[in-house]
Amino acid sequence: MSNTRFWLVSFVVAAAVLAASRGLVANEYFFFAGYVVLQYVVLATAWNILGGYTGYINFGTGAFFAIGAYSTVVLHKLTAAPVPVMMLGAGLVAGIVGCGMGYLTLRLKGVFFAIATLAMAIVAQTLIVNWDFVGGSRGTYIVRPQQAPLFGGYIEYLYSLMLILSWVAVAVARSIERSPLGLGFNAIRDDEEAAEAAGVPTLNLKLVATALSGALMGMAGAPLPYYVTYLDPSSSFSLSYAVNSVAMPLIGGMTSWVGPVIGAILLGTIQQVATVTISSELNLLIVGLLLILFVIAAPNGIVGLIAARRRARPRQ
Repeated sequence: MSNTRFWLVSFVVAAAVLAASRGLVANEYFFFAGYVVLQYVVLATAWNILGGYTGYINFGTGAFFAIGAYSTVVLHKLTAAPVPVMMLGAGLVAGIVGCGMGYLTLRLKGVFFAIATLAMAIVAQTLIVNWDFVGGSRGTYIVRPQQAPLFGGYIEYLYSLMLILSWVAVAVARSIERSPLGLGFNAIRDDEEAAEAAGVPTLNLKLVATALSGALMGMAGAPLPYYVTYLDPSSSFSLSYAVNSVAMPLIGGMTSWVGPVIGAILLGTIQQVATVTISSELNLLIVGLLLILFVIAAPNGIVGLIAARRRARPRQ
């Protein structure tokens, strides 16, 4: 399927899901939970652009996510811009930070790059904790508008925006996978030194990957202040964002755009069910157990497992 056709088909599917859920579902909790699952679809897809396509493991997801959230806080205090504009602004800020982080750290490889991204997240959290304008360590409250721009409640509106962003993130990831840019990313993942010797501009491609990945993560975090209404550094920089964004592509499969989507929907749904029925404290335990299971039984994720079974089938 060509990229243009995929964009059109995926848009129709996303529009149908949005119309059906907004028109047929009356329980508001569905939109609370659906927002979180879709948020993880964006985070997992964004992480996979750098971690899956190029092979650079990023533990700084929480930093980019929080940068997006606090960009919204700043814009909320300074302007009366609508949430979609704030999402674009947050994506721009997070993309610039991602590009800067990449320029400083992408000469490192393997575990050294992963440690550098974790250090960046700690530095970003320290800056936010000491920035009084956005609430500092005490956090800040965000009052949702009385009326949503679309029909329905404000949570339904945020859910709709996150569904649209999920469609954009997935379509972008799939387009990259089938493009010369994706081939360059794969060359870096397979053997960066050989790719560079063959003339692939590895540093430039890695900067594109970090900027694009960071921008999508920032846009995913932008609506968070309106979703939770109270934002503080400990929740916005939560370890669960970094852990889930790594685990979901690993479980779904890192070599294809569909892997992070499968992993995010599966793991995100299980976590939401566990939150309601048992406790949210079990979420990271669930992630750990599933990671152990898939590392042992399906190291290439669900997509890899399905592909292996198809290859193993005897031909008629």
